[in-house]
Amino acid sequence: MTTPVHTGMAAELAMDLAHASLSLAQHFSDGATMWCIAPAFSPHAQHIAVEFVHPVVVGKRALPAVALTGPDLVGQTRMSTRAGDVVIACSAADDPDVLAVMRRADAWGVTSIWIGNGERPPIGAADHVLWLDDPDPMLATTGEFVLMYHLLWELTHVCFEHPGLLTATPAVCTEDVCITCSDEGRPAEVLATGSDGTACVRTAQGKEDVVTVLAGALFPGDLVLIHAGMVISKLKEG
Repeated sequence: MTTPVHTGMAAELAMDLAHASLSLAQHFSDGATMWCIAPAFSPHAQHIAVEFVHPVVVGKRALPAVALTGPDLVGQTRMSTRAGDVVIACSAADDPDVLAVMRRADAWGVTSIWIGNGERPPIGAADHVLWLDDPDPMLATTGEFVLMYHLLWELTHVCFEHPGLLTATPAVCTEDVCITCSDEGRPAEVLATGSDGTACVRTAQGKEDVVTVLAGALFPGDLVLIHAGMVISKLKEG
């Protein structure tokens, strides 16, 4: 697969774009919807959605993408996403709404893509980080971000031209103890709590009822780790 590289684009960023595009193509092929958020620059969210829904190149497929704007972006994203979807955000690394969404992505079962500039998010903050190191706070108002998601769109369609790439390689357990299969510390978000020491939580597998006696007081929206049907710890927001 040939990757078009913008003049001056770092090789690491070009590789990140290629990986994110392949992941997007695979998820779209599996029926995913992409949800776009940009709290400080909502036109970016709308522009991304338009790029994917209304391709300007004849013969390219329209892809399901929706811009979420307005207040309570965390609540909107929570209600809109389903397991297997993708959330893409344009923001600085310290945007509280985007941080909250990215922290919950694993619990919701969605893949996360984060576009931004300046100080980088913590390692592992999103599945794919497409970042410009220029700290200029006005960079998001220039064409650099637009170029980023235009390339993301183009490379996603390049992947569609190679059907063999569209099926993700399944995970294979080769160890005596598999962390995933043994249900060790799965992330979840609390949906509701009961008076009997239980709670209903959302995980990548769907809604589950779990025991909370080890975790202390919990409230809707809290992030927790669950194991064997029990909350084993509460995750801090910071």
